[in-house]
Amino acid sequence: MADDSLTEEAPSASTTAMRRILPPDMVERGRCPFDPPPGLRGKDAVRPLDLLNGARAWLVTGFEEARTVLSDARFSADKMRHRDATSLQPHEVAAMEAAQPPKAEMPEREDGLFVFMDPPEHTRLRRLLTGQFTVRRMRELESRVTEIAVEHIEAMKAAGTEADLVPAFALPLPSLVICELLGVDYADRAEFQERTAVGLNANSTPQEQAAARAELYAYMRRLVAGKRSNPADDLLSGLIHDAQPPLTDAQLTDVALVLLNAGHETTANMLGLGTFALLEHPGQLAALRADPSLIDNTVEELLRYLSIIQLGVSRVTTEPVTLAGVDLPAGATVVIATPEINRDPRHWSDPDAFDLSRPRTPHLAFGHGVHQCLGQQLARIEMRIGLGELISRLPDLRLAVPAEQVPVRNEMLIFGVHSLPVTWS
Repeated sequence: MADDSLTEEAPSASTTAMRRILPPDMVERGRCPFDPPPGLRGKDAVRPLDLLNGARAWLVTGFEEARTVLSDARFSADKMRHRDATSLQPHEVAAMEAAQPPKAEMPEREDGLFVFMDPPEHTRLRRLLTGQFTVRRMRELESRVTEIAVEHIEAMKAAGTEADLVPAFALPLPSLVICELLGVDYADRAEFQERTAVGLNANSTPQEQAAARAELYAYMRRLVAGKRSNPADDLLSGLIHDAQPPLTDAQLTDVALVLLNAGHETTANMLGLGTFALLEHPGQLAALRADPSLIDNTVEELLRYLSIIQLGVSRVTTEPVTLAGVDLPAGATVVIATPEINRDPRHWSDPDAFDLSRPRTPHLAFGHGVHQCLGQQLARIEMRIGLGELISRLPDLRLAVPAEQVPVRNEMLIFGVHSLPVTWS
């Protein structure tokens, strides 16, 4: 779960649309699936980006410049009040003015899509959610994460010496955890995973995506209604019964969908792609096996090195802004290239190397500023325990197919692997 990715930034119709209107070299990985797309590399930290819908946006690939965009209030996340060029259809682009003033007359928002809000509207919902991510709840989940990881690894071993790690381990681990956190019946996991996959797939038609969103929304409305009448010790029940003034069913449904989508899809792909990266860097994997205390460094380096959000984070300027010497007009759409900002050579030495001994330096895999990932602590717990248990319980884990045959998720908003065939003795 994360902002800007692994983020508070949740998958949405607008970010799916953005995936369709980006030039192919901005999203298709090259020969190495772990490196950013070639179109993002080796150019100015802030530069024009001509979208396939005919609009012009601005691409940010520099680390410090991205931190500025994510923390400066002049860059708005509110897509209701500001026209984001990445969500426009070609026929709308021709009518879009160069400067888009904010729609100040818009009344206070009544939805719960806090990832697309600015303060103070964002602040209230964020504060309520922060209050639910308590130390006690995270500690309780940590022991449960261990149980789930061990159960799935032992089930893999009992079934033989080969498995597809994605459905056998990487996906069910965070799915079970987020279901328990929200109070969702795990028996319903297949439904929301299928609908979420449709929404995240840039090849899905708008009609398919709309149908998937409608079905997920209806499911969450039923869940909210159930928690109102039968509360439990879970995050959603806490939001229903602790918020003052109370949140509406529509707000609660929006919030729950954001957390549900972001809470399993991102971490599942980090587990799958992270395991792939470790298996393809045998020297680093050997160092981790020899010294398990490197697991925390491993998690941070994987988050920096992989940065699985393709290009899903955008902001709109509310007034003229100069960024890295580039003058941006009011109403300009700014797109942050998360995979590339975490490879900025001005911030890291030898940034394209995967190095578990790298000194700990802040990265932006979880975003920055007021929208920084709410669930980053939980995501780190899941990665630390999941990868740690996997490596210790399967000491000779290896790929069951050549690396070039591992199918990657180029067509998805969240990068990763569709499957990861592995074997062990």
